Amino acid sequence: MAYAEKRVSTAKGSKGKVSWRARYKKPDGTWGSEPGFPTKRTAEQWGDEQEAAIRAGRWIDPDLQRKHFGLWAREWMKAKPKRGATVDKRWNMLDQHIFPKWEHTPLQSITWFNVDAWQQGLRCDDVTAGHCVSLMSSILTGAVDAQHLTVNPLAGRRRTRATAATAGDRPAKVKKKTVEEQWAPPEVVIQVAERLGPVNGLHVLTTAFTGLGWGESAALHRDNTLLVRQQPYDGGVFTCPTVRVDPDVGELAEYVGRDESGKRTGLVHRLEPPKNEGRARDVDVPPFLAILLRCHLADWPWPHVFCTPTGKLWRRSNFGRSILRPAADGRDALPASKGHAPRAAWEPIMPGMTMRATRHTHDTLQEQIGVKPALAFEQAGHKRPGIKAVYQHPTPAMRQDRLDGLEEIFQRAMRNVGLRTLWGRVDLVKRSASKDDLPDISQMISPSRMVAA
Repeated sequence: MAYAEKRVSTAKGSKGKVSWRARYKKPDGTWGSEPGFPTKRTAEQWGDEQEAAIRAGRWIDPDLQRKHFGLWAREWMKAKPKRGATVDKRWNMLDQHIFPKWEHTPLQSITWFNVDAWQQGLRCDDVTAGHCVSLMSSILTGAVDAQHLTVNPLAGRRRTRATAATAGDRPAKVKKKTVEEQWAPPEVVIQVAERLGPVNGLHVLTTAFTGLGWGESAALHRDNTLLVRQQPYDGGVFTCPTVRVDPDVGELAEYVGRDESGKRTGLVHRLEPPKNEGRARDVDVPPFLAILLRCHLADWPWPHVFCTPTGKLWRRSNFGRSILRPAADGRDALPASKGHAPRAAWEPIMPGMTMRATRHTHDTLQEQIGVKPALAFEQAGHKRPGIKAVYQHPTPAMRQDRLDGLEEIFQRAMRNVGLRTLWGRVDLVKRSASKDDLPDISQMISPSRMVAA
């Protein structure tokens, strides 16, 4: 049974101040204590409450409730491993925004009022502020699960947006991109691809007509390229070429590595599994793209389909800066230099175009040609919400309609920009509507083979 002990202060200047300490039996049989009560009765009541909570199985150790947020956050990060880029993002939020305010705050002292007031004054954009609050809430939910707290004070709360009085303390909100800036029309994709040549240009074209993300296309291995999908259909078998996002090494990841304490360990550049189960998938390839990929693989000596001329995996910033930016934004004429002949000036085609914009192109085109949601979500690698994700599935007819639609968009865009061939080497004759009239792919490829630019 809990009891109270009288405590007389011997500190200088305290004049023998009397307080009481509660003593109670902990679950392991040892005696716990809690000082600072003004009367014997309040100490005994508090001790009785602890023992009652222990008997009911809902007791929280007061020492754990007083654990500093920073200490618990590090324990939580260690116990909740995520993909490297996610770990780096979380540590950045902790180090830059959360720890300066909350690292040495006891868990039990964190309140929603104080957190909401703090996030309004953060010197970062509003989205980042929301992510910081969300991360704190996840960490405090972990504290509840680990029996450090009885309740997460942040759970289910809606944060207050910055007011006009505090908005000036945050960076100016970037104007939302227009629809035209978020995707690249197929004519633009073709022009940029033609300018870049049969290797890097094919990388851009593949992204726009398959929807592969940057990490997925940069990690694409020749063993996962031009596989064959076969499904029973209409008394026969539906077949089409595919590219596969490998479930084990399907994404090229680039991020700052961290050890268990959050210390930076250097830049990580390696192949990893896709970020979620839905991203590992087989993407159906339109006929024109299958021809181009087949030509490319015949000449390309490296195992990865889209890599540097020396066979190394691209760094995203290097590809964007040295390859895509000049082709999309334009460039001045370049004089002859070591290893390079003089290069002509390029007029701008779509300034600011990114590989992300070409991925948007694919999903936009799927919507344009009416691809059924069951197939559109699958091909883009997105998780479809709702019960329809369980009951609806792609059919061969859906797949054929999608391939026909993408093929028609490509052929129409080629006519619009006045091209019959890409890179002067592949005659992309529009295929017949009838399966029986399909031309032999080998006859559609000119004798001149594709080589790296």
